[in-house]
Amino acid sequence: MAETTQDRRKERLDRGIKVRTDSVYAISHWQEMTYMLAPRLVFILGLLALPLILSFFPYWQRVISIVCIYALLAVGFDFLANHVGLVSLGGGFYVGVGAYMAALLNLKFGLPPVVTVPIATFAGGVFCTLLFLPCLPLRGVYFAIVSLMFPLLAGRVIEALDIFGGTDGLLGVESFGNPWVERYLLIGSVLVAVFVLRRLLIEDVGLVFRGVKDNDQAVKASAINITVYKALGVYFASTLGCLGGACLTHIYMWAGLSQFALDYSIIPIAATVVGGGGTLIGSVLGCLILVPISEMLRDFGTLRIAVYALILTAFIVYKSEGLMNYGARKYEQFERWVRI
Repeated sequence: MAETTQDRRKERLDRGIKVRTDSVYAISHWQEMTYMLAPRLVFILGLLALPLILSFFPYWQRVISIVCIYALLAVGFDFLANHVGLVSLGGGFYVGVGAYMAALLNLKFGLPPVVTVPIATFAGGVFCTLLFLPCLPLRGVYFAIVSLMFPLLAGRVIEALDIFGGTDGLLGVESFGNPWVERYLLIGSVLVAVFVLRRLLIEDVGLVFRGVKDNDQAVKASAINITVYKALGVYFASTLGCLGGACLTHIYMWAGLSQFALDYSIIPIAATVVGGGGTLIGSVLGCLILVPISEMLRDFGTLRIAVYALILTAFIVYKSEGLMNYGARKYEQFERWVRI
C-alpha cells in the first residue's frame, strides 16, 4: 500500500541533528549532510569564484581586492565589538600602520612583498596593541572615542613633522606583480580569518572573551587577567587591519596619509550592521554589498554618505538583526517529512 501523508510528519531539519548532542553531530541522512555543508560551501566557493566570474572586468576585479581589505577590517571589528566588548574605531590606524610598515620595508630594505606583508602584519599588530594598551581599561563609548583619535593623530603627526614622505607619501612601492596572486591572497586571508576566529570562539579562550564582554568584573574575580584577554582581542583585530594595509600599499604601490582615512573606520561598522553583528561571516557579506555600491556612486562624491545613511537607517529600522542573522533564522526553519 502506498505510503500516505498520515504516516509521516514534518520535522525541523536542524532539530533532527541538534537533538542528538550540542557539540557532536551524527549525520544520518544526505539531507542533514547537505543542510550543514551547503551554507559553508556557498560562502567559500562563492568567494573563490568571484575573480573568475569577473575575469572580463578588470576594474571590478580590483574592487574584489578592496572588498577583501574592508572585510578583514569588518571581521576584526565584529570580533572585537561583539565578542570582546570593545568597540574600536581605529580601523584607519591599523591600515595606515600596516601600509607604512610594508612600504618602508620594501623601499628601505629592498624586501619583496612576500616578506613585507607578513612582517608588517604581525609586527604592526604588536605595535598597535602596545599603543592601545593604556586604553584597555576603558569600555563602551570611551574606548570608541579614544580609538578614533589614533588615525587622526597619526596623520597629523606625519604631516606636521614631514616624516615618511610627508603629504606626498612613500612612492615607488613594489607591486604584487601577478594580479591573481593579489586577489587570492586577500580572499584566502578573509577565509582563514573567519575560520580561525570562529574556531577560537568555541574554545575555552572564546568563553573567557564572552565573559569579559558580558561581565568583566566577574571574570576578574575569578583570578583571570582581563587586560591580557582584551589585549589579545585587540591584537587579533589590529593584525587583520595591518594585513589589509600591507596589501593595500602593494596594490596601489604607494603609502600615504589617505590610508589613515576614516572610511576604514566607518565602512566596517556599516558592513557589520548590514551583514549582522556577531556572525563574522555577516561582516564579509556586508562588505560585498556596501563596497560595490560605494564604487558605483563614486562619481556622486559626498552623496555616497547620504546613501550609506539611508541604507543603515533602513537596516536598523527594518532588519536590525542583519542579513546573516535573518537568513540563518529562516534557514533553520526548513522542514522535511519523516516516518512516524
